Amino acid sequence: MDKKKTPVVLFAYDRPEHLSETIRALRANKEALDTDLIVYSDASAAGVASERVGQVRKILRAIDGFRSVTITERETNFGLSRSIIDGVTSLCADYGRVIVLEDDMIVSRHFLAFMNEALEMYENCENVASIHGYVYPVGSSLPDTFFLRGADCWGWATWARAWKHFNPDGRQLLEELERRKLVPVFDFNKTFGFTYMLRAQIDGKVDSWAVRWYASAFLRNMYTLYPGRPLVRNIGIDGSGVHCAQSEKFTTTLSNSPINVVRIEVMDNDIARKAFEQYFTSIKPNVISRAADKLLQFLTVPRK
Repeated sequence: MDKKKTPVVLFAYDRPEHLSETIRALRANKEALDTDLIVYSDASAAGVASERVGQVRKILRAIDGFRSVTITERETNFGLSRSIIDGVTSLCADYGRVIVLEDDMIVSRHFLAFMNEALEMYENCENVASIHGYVYPVGSSLPDTFFLRGADCWGWATWARAWKHFNPDGRQLLEELERRKLVPVFDFNKTFGFTYMLRAQIDGKVDSWAVRWYASAFLRNMYTLYPGRPLVRNIGIDGSGVHCAQSEKFTTTLSNSPINVVRIEVMDNDIARKAFEQYFTSIKPNVISRAADKLLQFLTVPRK
């Protein structure tokens, strides 16, 4: 890597209003001028959303404020999973590391600094899978930075050395989780149905790359670094997405101050894990699978 910043890849589909906000927030990071922005614009499926995809592409062609802007306009509909897996794989091969955003992620003006500093600090730590920008609104204080086992999907970054362990075979991942009796830990002490999500992916009910990335890193005993204050807010949970319901349960307030990145021990943070478990318990209905159904709508539905 030379002195320029880690490239950012942005995946876009058919929400021009959300996309405009995402670009505006990202451009407000002072590191944007030194950052290559690479955008994948998915095509509409069988004519669905074609007008809005056209609006998205018009916005993309007018982007400025970055070191460079490269746009790939898909000629066919890839869907979210295929598009992200293909794009991240290609860019990891080309650049060695990448920061990943979707078109409904609003970032703090301190997002790129945090991502670049953390990517540099933990680049050679083989048991670190990724860096994450979003953190759940747990309602309690968290450490400035902390690790949790696995990987995550709302404003994140990784290296080629970690992404090579992504396993697209959900059935194989589930069988290993069950064989090693890791399901309770994978599901945050049975407070959230991530295993249920994985089964739904296997059954073809959802198009989820995210749960497979989480499971891939988790099974290799790899960890993700989180900020103690949110650097990403998801604005897509407003009923505007494909099959997406509306919810305020994942809404965060972005950090107005930078987060200091210092080297910490790579291990599960008990305070953060318990806070996540309490949060999952507070948002779920009586049946865990119902809560998982809701989050599945927000994270993993096919873009068709």
